[in-house]
Amino acid sequence: VQLQASGGGLVQAGGSLRLSCAFSGRTFGNYAMGWFRRPPGKERESVALISGSGRSTSYADSVKGRFTISRDNAKNTVYLQMNSLKPEDTAVYYCAADPIYSSINYDYWGQGTEVTVSS
Repeated sequence: VQLQASGGGLVQAGGSLRLSCAFSGRTFGNYAMGWFRRPPGKERESVALISGSGRSTSYADSVKGRFTISRDNAKNTVYLQMNSLKPEDTAVYYCAADPIYSSINYDYWGQGTEVTVSS
């Protein structure tokens, strides 16, 4: 499995960004996908997960109501729409894949894309 994340950048507080993650190497629909982030000087944390079918999603409390995870199984791509961004959303964002939605440690990881939110 190969994952390629894109879409990060610099945005002002209150703005929006959409991250994309292209998946290749296996059957995309067989994998749950997740977005994770590592803020500067902090541990990596889960942001949002989506099941292989797209019917199940879950979010960290800190992003509920602001971020939306979605997937297009025809395009082998998962997205993270981030609205109402806050400076505390600044982090390197990683996409990850695993056959099991609730897996504690996702198996496959992309290279990360940096998001910086200025106040």
